[in-house]
Formats: sequence, C-alpha cells, structure tokens
Amino acid sequence: MTEGNFVDYVKIHAESGNGGKGSAHLHREKYITKGGPDGGDGGRGGHVIVRGNENLWTLVGFKFKKHFKAGHGAHGSKQRSTGADGADVYMDVPLGTVVKNAETNEVIFEITEHGEERILVEGGMGGRGNWHFKSSTNQTPRYAQPGVEGKEIDVILELKVLADVGLVGFPNAGKSTLLSVITSAKPKIADYEFTTLKPNLGIVQHRDYQSFVMADIPGIIEGAAEGKGLGHYFLRHIERNATLLFLIPADSKDIGNEYRILLDELRRYNPELLDKERLVAISKSDMLDDELKDEIRAELDKELDNVPYLFISSVAQQNITELKDRLWAMLNNEKVIE
Repeated sequence: MTEGNFVDYVKIHAESGNGGKGSAHLHREKYITKGGPDGGDGGRGGHVIVRGNENLWTLVGFKFKKHFKAGHGAHGSKQRSTGADGADVYMDVPLGTVVKNAETNEVIFEITEHGEERILVEGGMGGRGNWHFKSSTNQTPRYAQPGVEGKEIDVILELKVLADVGLVGFPNAGKSTLLSVITSAKPKIADYEFTTLKPNLGIVQHRDYQSFVMADIPGIIEGAAEGKGLGHYFLRHIERNATLLFLIPADSKDIGNEYRILLDELRRYNPELLDKERLVAISKSDMLDDELKDEIRAELDKELDNVPYLFISSVAQQNITELKDRLWAMLNNEKVIE
C-alpha cells in the first residue's frame, strides 16, 4: 500500500430515504361502487448503514465518494398493498473505524468486528394507509398519512489502526527500517525526520507459521499531545495496539530522557495507554561496543522501572529473532524462548 493510499480521516455526508405515502384508496369492483378503505402503507425509506470489512485497511474508498443517499420508500396502493422499502446504502469501512458527528465531534459508534453493521441514518417511516383509520363513526376515511422524511448528517470517519504491536519513537529512530526488516512491508526510509507521514502495517512471521501485526506510526515530538508536529494525527493509532515497542536509537544524547518524554506524551494524550505492556528496544546498537552497552544498561536499569529492554540492529540483523520472541511472548502471555 502506498503512502498516498492510506487515508485515515474523511468527512462524509449521509442522507436516508423518505418514507412512502400511505394510500387513501377506496375499494372498487364491478358490482361494488362504494367499498371501504383499502389503502396500503407506504414503504420505509432506506437506511445508510456502516459495515465492518476485515479486508480493508484504509478509508481510501471515501476519498472521491463522500455523499451517500439511500432510496425512498414506495407509496402504498390499493388492496392494502404496502409500498416497497427504499434501498439501503452500505458503507464498508476497515475495522477500527470511529464514526463521529462532524458538528459536535461526539462519537456515535465504533466498528471493530467483521460484518458488524450499524445504522448511521435511519430511513423515514412509511405513512399508514386509510384502512388504519376506519372506525364505526368514520367508515370511509379519505385520508392517509404522508411518509416521514429521511434524515441527513455530516460525519467524520476516523481510522485507528488495529495492530498487535505499535512502534513508538521520535522521528528518525529507525522504526521504518525495523518494520522493513522483520515484515514484508516496504515503508519509505530516509535519513530525515518525519519520513513516515502515515502509519505503515506489516505482518511479522514468527515460529511455526505464527504471525502478528506491527504498525510503524509517525514519530512523536515533544508536545505531540497538544497537537504539535503530527500530534493527534498519530497518537490515536496507538490506542488500538496491544503492546507498545519503544524504539530509541543508541546514538541518542540522553536515552533515559527520551524514554520519559515519549511516556509523558502518551500519558498526556490518554493515561490508559500507560496500562499497555511495553518493551524498549535500543536501535542502531551495532555501533556500540561492550563497554558502551554496559553504561547504557546501568542507565536503563534506573530509568525504566522494570520495563524489559533489548539491544537490536535492524541493519546488522542483531537480536531481531530475540525481539520477535519477546513480542510474541508478551502478546500471548508466554515465557520468552531463550
């Protein structure tokens, strides 16, 4: 998937169908000139329905189609015939899509399961035909109900990436390189900040044909929780990850401080993110000798508060298998394979 095709935020307009009018028909036959009311009900207007589809990974389908209008219900007719319901319109979205009211920013619902269907806008009810209004004092009502008009709404579709592991780190920490090494994903890689502007997903192949999904998410900068840099654009994706992999480069000026800043940005955005399991990986560690590693270990033992850590190098393929083992064990509550 190219970066331009990853769309995770769109605004759309949805409009349901009008209900059909009830019929005020009076029964007539060859030898019955003054029959009673037999007008049927109008059909229901079509709904606009949001449906989860596990085969979709992006909202790119809404990039050029942003208006959805359901069909109108047919009018009732004679012999108490009910009009046909209006055609429903389905909007297929990837799992992890949040639907918000565009005016109030209130969350209407979330789609998290394949095949899950939620009515976004209900179609108008069909009007009742005149036979409903027949009574002992009004045996030939010559009126029926009109159909209820449909509704319309502007909504925002916001995708929160569904992945098992989310990569957390400052720009240019080596997240895209790591993803390209341990998955078949081909993210854009370059030696400057904010190379990744959209989340990249990759499937990590593990032992015995097992696998899990990893997401490389745009890098945090200090102040991201307030919307600086890519801000909320990136932070919302981390909410869906089961485990967070903090990636800090070995050439960082202060590894402990960098970890604290990353953690603080997550806390300020959503304190519940701190409840997720964490693993810290020191990337680019092929440039370290044993003495430097010992110094960093001493620092990490004080800063990380029992959070596990690992020295890795994506380029030199150091400890990549060990990293996958650790992540798999954390995702499945298993012991790490030594």
